[in-house]
Amino acid sequence: MSTTTTWRHKDLTSIERLTREEIETVHHYAAQFKQSLGRTQKKLPTLRGKTVINLFIEPSTRTRVAFEIAAKRLSADVTTIEEAASSLVKGESLRDTAEVIQALNADLIVMRHRSPGSADYLGKILNIPVINAGDGAHEHPTQALLDTFTMKERLGDLAGRKVTILGDILFSRVARSNIWALKKLGAHITLCGPATLIPESFRSLGCEITHNLRAALADADVVMLLRIQHERQASTHFPSLGEYKALYSLNEERASWLKPDAIIMHPGPVNRGVEIDSALADSKQSVILEQVTNGIVTRMAALFLCLTKANELNNAQAPAQS
Repeated sequence: MSTTTTWRHKDLTSIERLTREEIETVHHYAAQFKQSLGRTQKKLPTLRGKTVINLFIEPSTRTRVAFEIAAKRLSADVTTIEEAASSLVKGESLRDTAEVIQALNADLIVMRHRSPGSADYLGKILNIPVINAGDGAHEHPTQALLDTFTMKERLGDLAGRKVTILGDILFSRVARSNIWALKKLGAHITLCGPATLIPESFRSLGCEITHNLRAALADADVVMLLRIQHERQASTHFPSLGEYKALYSLNEERASWLKPDAIIMHPGPVNRGVEIDSALADSKQSVILEQVTNGIVTRMAALFLCLTKANELNNAQAPAQS
């Protein structure tokens, strides 16, 4: 892993725009910050005096709390605004809300929004950094960064490794961001699930597509399960959860098709008994809780890098755009 700081962005709104070196820079700082988790005094003074606003216009538990903890571990002040408590419910535009937050002297906005491209839009109009915490079915960059960080902790270099992503690819921002990150890191990606949930267009991203679960699992180093996203789907994508479970749920019998050292991942929340049996979710092959822990340190790295670059740009009186 390169230890050279390579980061040229004010914002973190997409994995697609990052280079391999920039992804490795995030991983490097995440590893450094992870060392602090074992200390009695976990708080670092790195972002003391900075104010981070979590603007969550879509429900979240893991991502929102991880960003809150990450910012507080770096000694930043944190305020979380959810849609029901914002002026958006009174008809205010997203732009006006964000510009008010900037005028209140916030230093960075972390935003989750149901509209694809919303974080990128704010990044272009605001002078302060914007981090995308999920924009519709488009991207979820910090999830891909923490996922690949977790893989590298367990497997080392990801070049040549086979990662099988299983489930709802069509509606998954996690899948899209992971595909971009994994391709940049040299991994081979296989997508598996119902044909209605895996568009053929994903082949153009360099992914293999199969609907044969045994073939998808047989030589995988990683199997990444995705949540069935009821809130984004129409009933036409597959007849029932029972049918999905019968064909694609990871149970103990199907897990026997995996290599003994393969790891099982899930971004959460987990629908136990649908995407995966409880025994496997809690097994030694599962790194689901490691992903949660790594979500803190990866987001610490993202906050640090974006605010550091913002300071450099401000000092140089450079344009606000990345």
